[in-house]
Amino acid sequence: MLLKQVLTLTLFTFFTVTFSFAQADSTATSQELSLDKSPIAGQFEFVIKKSTNWRDAKGQSYEVVRNQWLDQLKSHTLDSLKVITDKHTATLKTITSQDKNIKALNAKLNATQTDLDTVNSKKDEISLFGIGLSKGTYNTILFSIIAVLIGLLAFFIYQFKNSNVLTKEAKHQLTEVEAEFDEHRRNALEREQKVRRQLQDEINKHKGK
Repeated sequence: MLLKQVLTLTLFTFFTVTFSFAQADSTATSQELSLDKSPIAGQFEFVIKKSTNWRDAKGQSYEVVRNQWLDQLKSHTLDSLKVITDKHTATLKTITSQDKNIKALNAKLNATQTDLDTVNSKKDEISLFGIGLSKGTYNTILFSIIAVLIGLLAFFIYQFKNSNVLTKEAKHQLTEVEAEFDEHRRNALEREQKVRRQLQDEINKHKGK
């Protein structure tokens, strides 16, 4: 990613400088050319226009330029390149710093996402007797326990009602037995009284004789 940004910046800088030279060259003709006030392209144009022609003995054509102009042009060119290089270096430092910041932010984002996942996991977890259970498992266990308790309650209610029925039947049978016993005792008493009367009658008969 950083290499791509550097290449993009380099190409942008190159095209910017090229465009500046071309623009300066197009406007140099309409401005007064100078080694002090003109841009780099205008300074080159100044040197070219101010140079003189010279031919050697063989008729070869040369351009004669003052050393002072070349030194000054060289100095200005190097200064311009230094400015561009400094800007390029500063931009690279900025990109590097931003890249570090992005990486740091991504690391923090990942850490935050991990913490968020942990919080969500704990939020969906319920502790039962010191055992961590998910909400689904906890609800299943809870409803199972409730169902078992309801089943036991229904069974005890059934047993209780059944016991009441048996108790009522037993009481009813006991009442009948007590009634039969009372009837039997009454009949037995009547028979005993009858036998006693008969015995007394016999005793009285024998006394009369």
